Amino acid sequence: MATKVAVASDLGATDPADYHHFIEQTWPALFARLRAEDPVHYCTEGLFAPYWSVTRYKDIVHVEALPDIYSSSWEYGGITVLDALDRELKFPMFIAMDRPQHTAERRVVAPAFTPSEMQRLAGQIRARTAALLDTLPVGETFDWVDSVSIELTTQMLAILFDFPWEDRRLLTTWSDWAGDVQAAADPALREERTRNLFEMGAYFRGLWQARLNAPPAPDLISMMIHSEAMSKMDEQEFIGNLVLLIVGGNDTTRNSMTGLAGIISAFPGEWAKLKADRSLIPNAVSELIRWQTPLSHMRRTATEDTELGGKTIRKGDKVVMWYISANRDTEVFADPDRVDFSRENARRHLSFGYGIHRCVGARLAELQLSILIEEMLERGMDLETVAQPVRVPSPFINGYKEQKVRIRKG
Repeated sequence: MATKVAVASDLGATDPADYHHFIEQTWPALFARLRAEDPVHYCTEGLFAPYWSVTRYKDIVHVEALPDIYSSSWEYGGITVLDALDRELKFPMFIAMDRPQHTAERRVVAPAFTPSEMQRLAGQIRARTAALLDTLPVGETFDWVDSVSIELTTQMLAILFDFPWEDRRLLTTWSDWAGDVQAAADPALREERTRNLFEMGAYFRGLWQARLNAPPAPDLISMMIHSEAMSKMDEQEFIGNLVLLIVGGNDTTRNSMTGLAGIISAFPGEWAKLKADRSLIPNAVSELIRWQTPLSHMRRTATEDTELGGKTIRKGDKVVMWYISANRDTEVFADPDRVDFSRENARRHLSFGYGIHRCVGARLAELQLSILIEEMLERGMDLETVAQPVRVPSPFINGYKEQKVRIRKG
């Protein structure tokens, strides 16, 4: 059990993983206070308690840089505030593994995200993005999440997996269930979530069998088949790695695309910067990803007694790194709640993680977002949000269910 530390009485019982903070958008003030008053905070109450919340940028980098002390392994509970050992079936995935197994499996899929692969995929991404934007109604209200964010990212996943095009929206369904830690912790929903994940596994197992004797190809299933590290995965590890690749490729970029819609409406001066100077687009993508922070946290488990931010962390303690807080840390980012597409250090964001577990698909996410912005600018598109977004009730996926917008041509 971790050492209890005296803090202000009204902060001591605070549960940062309560999803209401994200639905109601009270998290910026909450994390600002935690960074100032109790940056390594011990939470004793709540659905996922007990756990430590790490909220400062420098402390999160410290944890990420010590993977042997702060384990990602599914064997200790995994990578979310949910304790996978107690609350759900075990679905091992390489992001929830420690070295050397993590390294071996990551190397299998890494070739799908090299600069040369990005160059090969760029033409397809641009063509599909342009075609989709040309179908959107001008001056009419529609849901940006469904029409743009989900469709573009689901198309991309279908390309990466060489997945049957007509069934691509299944990837969205599976991604939503896989990333839902609230459902995994809810006895009423856990069974349905598990059923959906096994349906996903069965579908992909059919694709696996169909390609088993085919020559090597650049899709992710073929890469796994033709690798020493992943060719003999059992069903639950297979499902686990599918969850990782689908959620990583879908929910993260999808929610940044929706965050872009909100930024264009709320910070029109920043959109005007890009209209005037398109060389700012790469930096704008980094600033978008910093400000939106698609995954609110990652979790580690202490493998030994250690110290962090003046607190004693005991072996076995759950340590939650709040990336969403680090990306608003005033010690790193000036005026962090404001979007600034010319921010000099925007690329220092922690949305992709840090260290050995840094997101393997980061280049692809940046490419998709860059192309979306370029093609929107090419068409003179301005966006106006016409209602508050409907947000995902989750402390893990910082996401959107719906964002109603109207397009204006400027």
